[in-house]
Amino acid sequence: MLDLLLFATPGSIFPTVIAGLFGLMIGSFLNVVIHRLPKMMQRESDNYVAHESGKPLPHTDRYNLVVPRSACPHCNHQIAAWENVPVISYLLLKGKCVKCKAPISARYPIVEVLTGAVSALLVWRFGSGFAGLATLVFAYMLIAMTFIDADTQLLPDDLTFLLLWCGLLINISGMFATLPEAMIGAAAGYLSLWSIYWIFKLATGKEGMGYGDFKLLAALGAWLGWKMLPVIVLLSSAVGAIVGIALIVFAKHGRDNPIPFGPYLAAAGMLALLYGKTIAQTYLGYVS
Repeated sequence: MLDLLLFATPGSIFPTVIAGLFGLMIGSFLNVVIHRLPKMMQRESDNYVAHESGKPLPHTDRYNLVVPRSACPHCNHQIAAWENVPVISYLLLKGKCVKCKAPISARYPIVEVLTGAVSALLVWRFGSGFAGLATLVFAYMLIAMTFIDADTQLLPDDLTFLLLWCGLLINISGMFATLPEAMIGAAAGYLSLWSIYWIFKLATGKEGMGYGDFKLLAALGAWLGWKMLPVIVLLSSAVGAIVGIALIVFAKHGRDNPIPFGPYLAAAGMLALLYGKTIAQTYLGYVS
């Protein structure tokens, strides 16, 4: 049974279903990461500034991914276990707090369903061996970074660096790329966007993207190798341009309002993981 679950070949139904259910639970945890990690960073920054200024620390209570318990932001009602079952609790509660009836953001079940669906897809595509489990780690960190960047326009170093080092370690055995390809991918990923950043800044005096984007592309290069970087950049730029134009036209999003690029890099990284070689071959065949 354990072998059937953990070392199944691609296309196996039972591990795929289990991965989907497991992904729902991980999605619930990712909601905590998405909500709390930026706050943890801000609290750490506030304490550092206060310490350097000789002032009392503004945050002395414990606040991390585990403590305190999750609570309603409107009435501070602590979430019971039955209220925290992925997707099902949201449906049973009809999207409202059990105590004050304030609406619960649809973001929570969306992240859970997305994580479950991606988990099932990856195990179906790569199996439940070491490669399949590695892709789950890859996907979970990308999902967390996508929503954090969408909310705050920040890509935390705690996630981008972790993703980068995991990619290099995974590819010691050449799982997704050879180690030299992964190392070159990490360096080229960072330097390519770093160069574009400075060219744009020198030409316009404005910052076109953040340093977190450099680190995320470096991490994607570490996982998939330098050969996938053109595919990732092309896909992320195309999707970003389409979404950006749509926001300006339909949502009246100001041209000067920044649009986070991290979600498009993350989506492109997932597409490159799943279909990168096919996309590259199709593109090269079309060009030739």
